[in-house]
Amino acid sequence: MSGFTISRRKMLVGSAMLLASTAMPKLALAQTPKKGGRLVLAADSEPRNLNPAIVASNGVFFISSKIVETLAEASFDGKDGLAPRLALSWEGAADGLSATFKLRDGVKWHDGKPFTSADVAFSALQIWKPLQNLGRTVFKDLASVETPDDLTAVFKFAKPTPFQLIRNALPALSSVVPKHIYEVGKIEDNPANTAPIGTGPFKFGEYKAGQYYRLTKNTDYWGKDEPYLDEIIYQVLPDRTSAASALEAEEIQLAAFSAVPLADLDRISKVPGLKVITKGYEGLTYQLVVEINHRRKELADLKVRQAIAHAIDKDFVVKTVFLGYAATATGPVPKNDPQFYTADVPTYAFDVAKANALLDEAGYKKGADGKRFSLKLLPAPYFNETKQFGDYLRQALAAIGIDAQLVNNDSAAHIKAVYTDHAFDLAVGPPVFRGDPAISTTILVQSGIPDGVPFSNQGGYKNAALDALIAKASETLDTTARTDLYKEFQKEVAADLPLINVAEWSFISVARDTVGNIANNPRWAVSNWADTYLAG
Repeated sequence: MSGFTISRRKMLVGSAMLLASTAMPKLALAQTPKKGGRLVLAADSEPRNLNPAIVASNGVFFISSKIVETLAEASFDGKDGLAPRLALSWEGAADGLSATFKLRDGVKWHDGKPFTSADVAFSALQIWKPLQNLGRTVFKDLASVETPDDLTAVFKFAKPTPFQLIRNALPALSSVVPKHIYEVGKIEDNPANTAPIGTGPFKFGEYKAGQYYRLTKNTDYWGKDEPYLDEIIYQVLPDRTSAASALEAEEIQLAAFSAVPLADLDRISKVPGLKVITKGYEGLTYQLVVEINHRRKELADLKVRQAIAHAIDKDFVVKTVFLGYAATATGPVPKNDPQFYTADVPTYAFDVAKANALLDEAGYKKGADGKRFSLKLLPAPYFNETKQFGDYLRQALAAIGIDAQLVNNDSAAHIKAVYTDHAFDLAVGPPVFRGDPAISTTILVQSGIPDGVPFSNQGGYKNAALDALIAKASETLDTTARTDLYKEFQKEVAADLPLINVAEWSFISVARDTVGNIANNPRWAVSNWADTYLAG
């Protein structure tokens, strides 16, 4: 493996929405990109299915986006916030029944076969629509994909489908895989899911469980003179406290996705040779929400939900749990989204007296022990912040007479308990906003979602008027009208509180100052890194 080793000692030692007071660090002066070198970075998880066409998640994208490319990528300055990747252009028909993609010429798969429109058609029809966790919603009305030539793919829809939605979905939901690799056998069992074959600037090298993933340079990449790096090594460091030590010891050069705990950032920002970077995650906004099981009689009462909302001090959460690296939330669309966000929604100021009064009005008086009723509270285990907020919420609820009993599970048990068994009263969830409410947001409150779908409405909430609004927005072609419908959607969610949006946060990167071209697009950590380089 070209001399890369990880010692046992090393293993053990080792956002636009961010508050305006969070100062950007002074980045290194512009440098001329240098070719060559091995970038070593921290990885705190080990996804085995690395096919982003099936599993559209940041943990998979973090590695696979360098291997398997999408039709387009997010951009700070591109038209409609997009930059070309495998597609050079895209256009939607006025009737919403088709979308045409002109594809890049001269692209090859890592095994040398040519990339063509047949690969796009196969990926869309055989994977995105039936199998992808998020694409099943976005592409539900995709009826066929015509391929009049090798460089044209025409998506045909059975019902009018807003092109705004398709366009917004491209960075996250349009990973293209090779038809000739996947067309034989069951797609879910294909070996390429664990050793991907793509068109990207890097090829999959190897994976050593508990140690590393290795990607190697694609010397036949379509990008002129790219990539700059020879190798990318994802060193598995599941203990986040070890990332800062590994950076300081120069054992790794990059820690993305807040692998360095927030509490360490102030200290590490003063270490010579290191830089703290708050950009590059604008397209990956995480939302801290309180999920509510509406099957519970008390929680089906709006006054009780309003009381819980008033009991949460969002400013305190941002300052204490997130150490200022977050923003308070007003509803289901984050403040940093320029297309859809509106502040014109009902809000719930921190007011314990009002919360207590609402619970009294609802008929839930305090008993002799000061308690009204008990709830089972399940904080998501994925981040320190979700777990810490669970502890805070238990205390906040105690202040209004609700006894919250914490249940801490590992990831698998949490997902089963909340999204399959519905064995919770309140849960702390961290859904991701992916640029369009129809992609990953409406599913949190829409009724009729099958059991077992993670990060969806499994609380039994039903609101016919809200469902109708969601359905109308899904088929509205006019961009302005569709945007207005989603602003109304935000008002309705904030008014009826099917869940409670508390905060919005993104992530932080810490890197050696020798790492160049960091954070140059809104999804940088999950983009292809073709232009990332090491200087000196």
